[in-house]
Amino acid sequence: MFRLPINLCTRVPALLLLLLTACNNPRDDTYQPAHRLSGEAMGSYYRITYLGEVLPGLQESVDSLLDAYNLELSPWVEESTISRFNRSDTGVSLAGTVHFLPNLELARRVVRATDGAYDPTVAPLVKFWGFGGGEHRKTAVVDSVAWDSARAQVGFDLIRFDDGFLHKAKPGVQLDLNASAKGYGVDLLSELLTERGRPDHLIDIGGEMRGGGTKNGKPWTVAIRLPEENATELAAAGTLPLEEGRAIATSGNYLNFYEVEGEKYSHTIDPRTGRVERNALLSASVLAPDCATADAFATACMVVGPEGAMGLVEGNGELEGYFLVGGAGGELEVVSTLE
Repeated sequence: MFRLPINLCTRVPALLLLLLTACNNPRDDTYQPAHRLSGEAMGSYYRITYLGEVLPGLQESVDSLLDAYNLELSPWVEESTISRFNRSDTGVSLAGTVHFLPNLELARRVVRATDGAYDPTVAPLVKFWGFGGGEHRKTAVVDSVAWDSARAQVGFDLIRFDDGFLHKAKPGVQLDLNASAKGYGVDLLSELLTERGRPDHLIDIGGEMRGGGTKNGKPWTVAIRLPEENATELAAAGTLPLEEGRAIATSGNYLNFYEVEGEKYSHTIDPRTGRVERNALLSASVLAPDCATADAFATACMVVGPEGAMGLVEGNGELEGYFLVGGAGGELEVVSTLE
């Protein structure tokens, strides 16, 4: 582990916050040109960079894959599997689904590894605090009856999946898989590029990234955004290389929040306490072999705070962490397991 103070005045163009790559000037006969593709995905964007000859029909393949994913796991698609589950009193059949079960298995693994700091059944609490389709609070006074009711619907033990059916123990149980959705989508696109013969690529969905192969012999490089609320200018806190086959996901409270009567409410909810969690950890970037895992653990890290986040990462040999921690005096510090 190392700690490093951050210069808050380091500014970089917005594009560099999404992707920093080596220049495209050919150096030798092994050089491969880079091609880029972009579009909308999961309430955000996707950006694909790959090396080699142009792949015809790639845009259509990407959009088709993401559409199939949305039909199972997007809470914004009315007839998606997850939307039907959330509306149901007892559960839904998973027959014919491809992506739902892998996401549930991932969720179960991360729930156990984080002692419930990550839990996709947190959806009722997310809505209670004004996120995930819920209404922003009008007052800082908490309705304890409504809060207790939402808390009673949360717990991974309240769902069960067997024989192709996803059961819920209570009618009010709902799932929110957004904490791993973009990461899973990144993994799908990375697998698609590899299957289509383009193993050297970088996939980016809303800032969650996975690098395949190299950038003409060099690691793909990404930048970590400085966690500033209401920033008028984007800034980088640091850059990291993505070694071959590694993925990175970042979670933070500096973008999705609102304020009522002097109280700030952020989208990080602790499923164990039922409360909005705001602590000294301002941004959590987790590196893992796949982006869905990195995404889910990054969310858990924001819940447990700086010391807990280091414990989660150091306790898992597949993970690495890059954390931005705020001090009482407004200073910012990097705490990382990376050399």
